[in-house]
Amino acid sequence: MSGYRMVTEATRIPVPGGKLIEELFGRVNTGTDTFSLAHMVAPAGWSEPAQTPEFGELTIMLRGRMRLEIGDESLELAAGQCVWADPGQQVRYSNPFDEENEYYAICIPAFSPDTAHRA
Repeated sequence: MSGYRMVTEATRIPVPGGKLIEELFGRVNTGTDTFSLAHMVAPAGWSEPAQTPEFGELTIMLRGRMRLEIGDESLELAAGQCVWADPGQQVRYSNPFDEENEYYAICIPAFSPDTAHRA
């Protein structure tokens, strides 16, 4: 046992709406269920349904902006900012802006469609 795990290639996960998801660590690419790490690019005008996930999610913005609706609050996240959404919180991610955005998402435990509880 070497004490580390190197990932040399992400797995692209197809989703509707033109959003790019490349999972580096997680259930699909590495069989990891304790956490997941994905690189994402969302086109201008993209949105997804609200979800109430069993996992927490850290969103780290690289470029562009994103709107997050967490519970009763609406936040705008810009490049260089990050936010943690606790498990069990209703959250909705969208990019209603005129330019695409790019970000990383870390989910603890790992993202699963079954535990996202999308509306």
